[in-house]
Amino acid sequence: MNSSARGATRRLPRRRAESGRPLSSAAPSPKAFRETLGLFATGVSVIATEVDGQTHAMTANAVSSLSLDPMLVLFCPAKRARFSQLVPRASGFSINFLREEQEALSTYFAGVWKDPAPPRPRVVLEGCLASLICGKRDVHDAGDHWLVTLEVRAVHRGIEPLKPLLFYRGKYRRMDAKDGAAAPDIANTADEPVQMYYHD
Repeated sequence: MNSSARGATRRLPRRRAESGRPLSSAAPSPKAFRETLGLFATGVSVIATEVDGQTHAMTANAVSSLSLDPMLVLFCPAKRARFSQLVPRASGFSINFLREEQEALSTYFAGVWKDPAPPRPRVVLEGCLASLICGKRDVHDAGDHWLVTLEVRAVHRGIEPLKPLLFYRGKYRRMDAKDGAAAPDIANTADEPVQMYYHD
C-alpha cells in the first residue's frame, strides 16, 4: 500500500451510539434489522424479463453494481416472490432505474396497485432514468432470497433532467439535485479504498 492509501485509513475515537443506547452484542430482531437497513437510501428499479413471449416485471431496490471487468450487477428477489419462479427460465433481464415521477410504476410492480394497470414494459421501460440490458450469469442461494448475478450487455441513459426516485425509511423520496459535493473517484484505484473504523 502506498503512503497516500495508508494516510487515508483512520481509526475513529471510541464512543457510544448517538442515540444514547449502548450497542448490543445480541443478535438483532428482524424488525430492528429491517429498520436499520432502511437508513441506507437507495434508488428504485423495475426489473423486467421475457419468458414464453410474456413480459414480467417486479420492483426492486436490492440492486447493486458488482464488477467493472467484466461488467456485472446483481439483484436479489425474495424466494417467495412469483418473479423468482421465472428466474431459472429467463435468459436475460433489464434493470430500469425509475424517475421521481414514476412512483406509480414502482407501486404497481410491487404488487399493491389498486387502480387500472399501467402499460407493462417491454425489455426496456419507456421513459425511465436509465436501463441496463443484461444476460443471466449465476444464481446463488442467499437465505430467504436468491442472489442473481447479471452480465451487462448494453446501457441506456434517459433524457434530462435526470431525477431519480429514492427509497428511504420505507417511503419514496425526492432528491434535490442542487445539493451535493464531489465524491472521490475510486473506480480505478489499485490500492485499498478509503476506510474508517468505528468501535463502541
